[in-house]
Amino acid sequence: MNAKKLSRFLIPAAIILFIIGFAAYRYYRNRTIFNDGYVNGNSPGNLYNYGLFCEHDGTIYFSNPNDNHFLYSMNANGGNVTKLYEDVVSFINADDNYIYYVRNNASTDSTVATLSLNTNSLCRYSLKTKRVKVLDKDPSIYASLIGNYLYYIHYSTETASTLYRVKIDGSEKEQVDKNPYFTCSANGQYFYYNGVAKDHNIYQMDTANGGSHIISEGNFWMPSADNEAIYFLDCEDNYSLVKMGRFDEAPKTVVSDRIESYNVCGDTIYFQRNNLNDDAALCSVKTDGSDYRVILEGSYSNINATSRYVYFSRTGQDNMMFQMPLNGNGSVSTFNP
Repeated sequence: MNAKKLSRFLIPAAIILFIIGFAAYRYYRNRTIFNDGYVNGNSPGNLYNYGLFCEHDGTIYFSNPNDNHFLYSMNANGGNVTKLYEDVVSFINADDNYIYYVRNNASTDSTVATLSLNTNSLCRYSLKTKRVKVLDKDPSIYASLIGNYLYYIHYSTETASTLYRVKIDGSEKEQVDKNPYFTCSANGQYFYYNGVAKDHNIYQMDTANGGSHIISEGNFWMPSADNEAIYFLDCEDNYSLVKMGRFDEAPKTVVSDRIESYNVCGDTIYFQRNNLNDDAALCSVKTDGSDYRVILEGSYSNINATSRYVYFSRTGQDNMMFQMPLNGNGSVSTFNP
């Protein structure tokens, strides 16, 4: 074969190989890596408090109050602070490959979790490619990762706020229920919620088949489940915090104060009591009701926790957050990542 004939053969072959290689590169770059089991993206207490912090495999992903609430990461000790993406983020979830969050780039200082048309959407950030994929362009809030789906409250002008889910690759977006149930409390394939229309009972939904059943009948709010018990607020008893063990027939009171927000962290519960009264304070208590402590007097919110620290802010002042060691024995300091 002479040189001219060889070049006529090699050039098309090279072009074909380039096209195949480029197509393979794009496929592997853009393909979604799915989870093997029912991974939960964040803790119930964090998601009830707008999911501003999320810990996964020793890394903390957070909404940085010092930089417009953009997406950042750091290690468990607060070091190696890195900006990941310039989106205003809340309701952060994470697995081995992605960070999921609600984007709200129209947020102001006091509206981190407010729905905003055309600027509020459900997003996925790839830890590998550093790229963002929009999973739902419509206003979304209270997102929770359960396996390979995100469950969240979706808003449209036609249906208002309803419960939705979408697969982590952006497919299979669908309405799960016409009611806007909070999906914060996930435990494996299940999530726990209170009724919002006909009743305020506590329910468990099995995401494997979509079925639900009643856990406890009453006028309740904000359930938070772990492997041992379910915690929730008793609206008939001044929004006191109650606990129902897996084998209990009725809930038992843990804190009789009026609770505005709370976060169960291992054997300790951090909570804000009595926002409308003079004795408003950020407090902690053991899950058995012992060792009640007042941490700071006044009104606080956004109570988030990682394996080592508790984070919170003064109500209405989201651009400054505080931190303290998780065991409650250390001093409170300003969070300056």
